[in-house]
Amino acid sequence: MQLILSVGFIFGIVLWGILSPASLAAVFETALASITKNFGWLYLWAVLALVIFAAYLACSRYGGLKLGNDEDEPEFSLGAWFAMLFAAGMGIGLVFWGVAEPISHYSAAPPGIASATPEAANAAIRYSFFHWGLHPWSVYSIVALCIAFFQYRRQRPALVSESICALPWRPIRRLSGLFDSLAVVATAFGVAASLGMGALQINSGLGVLFGLEVGKTAQVIIIVITTAMFVASAVTGVSKGVKWLSNFNMMVAAVLTLTVFVLGPTVAIMDTFTNTLGSYLSDFVRMSLRMTPFRESSWIGGWTVFYWAWWVSWSPFVGLFIARVSRGRTIREFIIGTVLAPSLLAFIWFSVFGGTALHMEIWQSVPIAAAVKADVSTALFTMFGAMPMGMAMSIIATLLVLVFFITSGDSATLVLGMMSTRGNPDPSPRIKIIWGSLVAGIAISLLLAGGIKAVQTATIVFALPFTIVIFLMVISLWRAVREDWQEEQRKERELRHRLRQLISQ
Repeated sequence: MQLILSVGFIFGIVLWGILSPASLAAVFETALASITKNFGWLYLWAVLALVIFAAYLACSRYGGLKLGNDEDEPEFSLGAWFAMLFAAGMGIGLVFWGVAEPISHYSAAPPGIASATPEAANAAIRYSFFHWGLHPWSVYSIVALCIAFFQYRRQRPALVSESICALPWRPIRRLSGLFDSLAVVATAFGVAASLGMGALQINSGLGVLFGLEVGKTAQVIIIVITTAMFVASAVTGVSKGVKWLSNFNMMVAAVLTLTVFVLGPTVAIMDTFTNTLGSYLSDFVRMSLRMTPFRESSWIGGWTVFYWAWWVSWSPFVGLFIARVSRGRTIREFIIGTVLAPSLLAFIWFSVFGGTALHMEIWQSVPIAAAVKADVSTALFTMFGAMPMGMAMSIIATLLVLVFFITSGDSATLVLGMMSTRGNPDPSPRIKIIWGSLVAGIAISLLLAGGIKAVQTATIVFALPFTIVIFLMVISLWRAVREDWQEEQRKERELRHRLRQLISQ
């Protein structure tokens, strides 16, 4: 019943976007403005609390608890596991925003900093670290941990609703089916928006490489072709298609990053990474709770609050996928692998790409800021155009976006299939094909109606109620973790007692 309601709601929004895209955009933009203005503080506190909770669990006595039975071993190697969670979590976003976001912050600096100054350049990289580092990965990690803990230790279905089973409040548990519906809606719209964003950048890359006209027709064709590819990948299963593509993605990303590092301003990149890591750590709390109550500025709402809501809206999708591939990990290993490691990679990525772009904008007068202002999706290719081997790097970047597009799509198809089959970790190929086609249809219809921006906004609006769901999941997890740890301690005491008895006989 929840699935029918979710799909019906999704089709209703899509139909609205097709028949009256201006109305859809106006309603959701008004809702978004109201949410970011009145509940921005809530997002800041909520996400910081998740960072603190993740750090505490990793360092606490509970960190040794395994996601599964004591004899369970991880299904995937450390490298394959990390590649899959990184590709599903934010791979395509890093490629899209790696140059565009630092340049955007440089051109329109955070409150209190003059734009297009050295201070603005430093703040641009620091806030890029902030928006793509520990905070978003803590959101993903805690949601994934809640699902994985109950799935592998309590043998519950892999669903958001099952992650609150340890709560003592029966009325809330009775409403748990609504949480699954909300997760399905957030995932479907979030993935559709991502497909639209990926299609835009692939179109821009092909335009640079082969002169392909940038427009909706080309973008629809791109969505159709890539959808066929990610559905085929999803049908082959996680252990084949998703794993192989994710590993390939990581290799391509590493090659591209190393190439830019060597051919770009290498010393400036190292200086950027070193300086920004220090300022990020020293300003961590201030940035985490920064609002502007005595200043007329929409910067925090337009960037930080928007991002926090975006990560929350994506957390059921990414969380379910990470949980699916994480059986056999300890809580400590899980958090380190899903928070610290990908954050460090994000820092390196923005130092290399953002640092290079800022250096070229400031010292070489390459018009990257003008490109970002004209079309965000062309920023990366504008930077490559001013570098040696620029054409080769543009080809690699376009390939990288394409493969990230596919890995995000097949991960989402798997997750939506799990949600619609009561948490089945391996939904049938037919279910995956249906969901892949449905998500692609959403993206195409909204793209044709000019509603991709509206559906992005809608996804953020849906994040507000899901923030409350996440806190219910955290409370449930905390109760369950303590119960299981106490049970393990009791078993250890009994074992020691029996050993002493055997020795004394």
